[in-house]
Amino acid sequence: MKHLLMPVLIMLWAIVSVPAIAAPDADLWPDWQAHDDSNDAIIDHSVWQTILDHHLVVVSSGVTAFDYAGAKSSSLTHLSDYLNAMQAVKIDAYNRDQQMAFWINLYNAQTVAVVMDHYPVDSIRDIDISPGLFSLGLFSSGPWDKKLLTVEGRSLSLNDIEHRILRPIWQDARIHYALNCASIGCPALAATAYDGNRIEEQLDKAALAFIQDERAVRLAEDGSEIELSSIFDWYRSDFGKSDAAFSDHLARYAGLELATWLSVHGEDLPISFYHYDWSLNDSHP
Repeated sequence: MKHLLMPVLIMLWAIVSVPAIAAPDADLWPDWQAHDDSNDAIIDHSVWQTILDHHLVVVSSGVTAFDYAGAKSSSLTHLSDYLNAMQAVKIDAYNRDQQMAFWINLYNAQTVAVVMDHYPVDSIRDIDISPGLFSLGLFSSGPWDKKLLTVEGRSLSLNDIEHRILRPIWQDARIHYALNCASIGCPALAATAYDGNRIEEQLDKAALAFIQDERAVRLAEDGSEIELSSIFDWYRSDFGKSDAAFSDHLARYAGLELATWLSVHGEDLPISFYHYDWSLNDSHP
């Protein structure tokens, strides 16, 4: 009996394990491309900024945590009001920079909201609310495919925002440093709400903060290999399909030691392995 069950168990493990680690492809939904670059109107993210001011904790340079317990007790209504206000925005009428800041802030605020709704949890992956086979409780698929928002009459999940709007429309690898998935291994939730009037500066700052932290890149003591965040594995094509292009991207935001190392090894990167910590970015774990 054991011999008969083993192939079935191995096949089942393969089926359920791949979606848990595989990243969705960028898949453009063309109707979200509408914009008006002549419109200089600004979308107000001050409520989100106030929530960040009260509950975001700067742990160190490039690392932040969030006080979910405190926010749940004192800011739940404010966060709900902000999300409702954003869902009422006619985003098609705004220019590209305002749109980009809108989608990043909306993604991050909704991620915080879904964690608060289920808090306390050890990891966002424990919030198994996505529809389909992998939400049956045997394997946590997280909240990313659940339709949580409605913008201009269209229902959207977190994955829709990231992979059907942000990544394919802007094709900017720095988006990965701006979106926060409520995990320690993720690029930090920024202390400042994204602002369409200075989005370029903010994206560069997010890239610098992550790449210059060990969560993103670690050099072996003997300098022979490099260890990278799994983000660079899941979305490798966004950062550069060839080793040389990927190295150029890293070097643009790296400190002197890493940039020097990449100038020598960048053509054929010796990557030892990838790492990622899914523990909740909780200021009071």
